[in-house]
Amino acid sequence: MPSRPAPALIVAGTALVLLLVWSGLSPYDRPTWALEVAPVVIALAIMVPTRLRFPLTSLLYFWIFVHAVVLIVGGTYTYARVPFGFQLADLLGVTRNPYDKIGHFFQGFVPALVAREILIRGAYVNGRKMLNFLVLCVVLAISAFYELIEWWVAELIGQDADEFLATQGYVWDTQSDMLFALIGAVVALLLFSRWHDRQIAALTPPLSTTRK
Repeated sequence: MPSRPAPALIVAGTALVLLLVWSGLSPYDRPTWALEVAPVVIALAIMVPTRLRFPLTSLLYFWIFVHAVVLIVGGTYTYARVPFGFQLADLLGVTRNPYDKIGHFFQGFVPALVAREILIRGAYVNGRKMLNFLVLCVVLAISAFYELIEWWVAELIGQDADEFLATQGYVWDTQSDMLFALIGAVVALLLFSRWHDRQIAALTPPLSTTRK
């Protein structure tokens, strides 16, 4: 029988819901907020009903939580106006708020772990090199599709899309966003693969043994 959700997971989920509610009370730009936090709402809508049937590793749950916080903060202030980003800009000696690059780093970091867990548990690929290659391909596909979404939004709402795009006048913003997603994926693979492997092996029962 599947186990009940761990108390830490319940606390984390409740905290995210409360943070979402708080962030929606008075965001800088409500349409931008709705667009930026939509992935968090979608992720919760998927993970909550599937928690008992397909529990994820605690490592993955943790980083999904962190990524969700990054998205919610970016949606609340808009990425170009996050206070921490201005502090980071002063520290790095740059003129643009770099918080959006943190968001795109996690856009690669977390999906890399998600793709890795699904591919391993489902026994969809053999060989470590092919696994890593496919994970990077998935991350780049997600990053590219997100950039397409930004383009479609810009076409639909015109100049008002500037808050959502957060390009801050940088002509290579799209390409650098995808680069940071790729860097995030590589970092996830290099730093957490072994830890991730041990947690996947400890899951009972793994998905590969329950598929018919």
